[in-house]
Amino acid sequence: MVLTKRIIPCLDLKDGRVVKGTHFVGLRDAGDPVALAQRYNEQGADEVVFLDIAATREGRGAIIDVIQRAADELFLPLTVGGGIRTIDDMQQILRAGADKVSINSSAVKDPELISRGAERFGTQAIVVAIDVRRNYEMEPEKNPIPLADGRECWYEVVTHGGSRATGLDAVAWAREAEERGAGEILLTSMETDGTREGFDIPITAAVSAAVGIPVVASGGVGTLEHFYDGFAKGKADACLAASVFHYGEFTVREVKEYLAGRGIPVRL
Repeated sequence: MVLTKRIIPCLDLKDGRVVKGTHFVGLRDAGDPVALAQRYNEQGADEVVFLDIAATREGRGAIIDVIQRAADELFLPLTVGGGIRTIDDMQQILRAGADKVSINSSAVKDPELISRGAERFGTQAIVVAIDVRRNYEMEPEKNPIPLADGRECWYEVVTHGGSRATGLDAVAWAREAEERGAGEILLTSMETDGTREGFDIPITAAVSAAVGIPVVASGGVGTLEHFYDGFAKGKADACLAASVFHYGEFTVREVKEYLAGRGIPVRL
């Protein structure tokens, strides 16, 4: 049986509204989260991700009322991330109606949180989001990744919306997250986020090859072909996008029909 590839709209939330920027800054309002999610539901999205992008920096929890409204109106899986620091936070979000929680900065700070979450709620409910940036200063024991221009780099995990370097190698951290019980990796490259120049294929392919759990490619979609590249070249299990959907350039259905026409198995 061929597993279908997923298309996932991502809604970045700030103050209860959907926003979109470039490299996580220069944010513009993109609408009401539940109304947008409902639109994607009707277009055939496989799931929706809500990321409260200011929660960790502002030290608050995710927006529970938005999750409850969305869960009441939607009939597709909902992943929620941002400001999740404890098992209690996870429980609150799952109880509000989310199917999965996404942890990022808190997982780097306390890797045991992955294990505890997986043990309590099951691996299928735990997504580890990994934000990465290229580092051209090669170090021993880092995974060297060749780029299209012939250069080599390693990818460093960054946290707090890309503002803090961690020294962690992204490929090694993805492997550790899987070992600790993550059911999925949500991989965002800060190099490509918001640029509309395509996914960061080298790191997407490297992480996809390194782990046995689904990898969601995120950051940089601008064309239909970019979705195809994420699957065909990046070997991702799902592709996530935001602005091309929010501003109506493509519908989820158009993306899926394009992919189906190019031989990528999708649920139509």
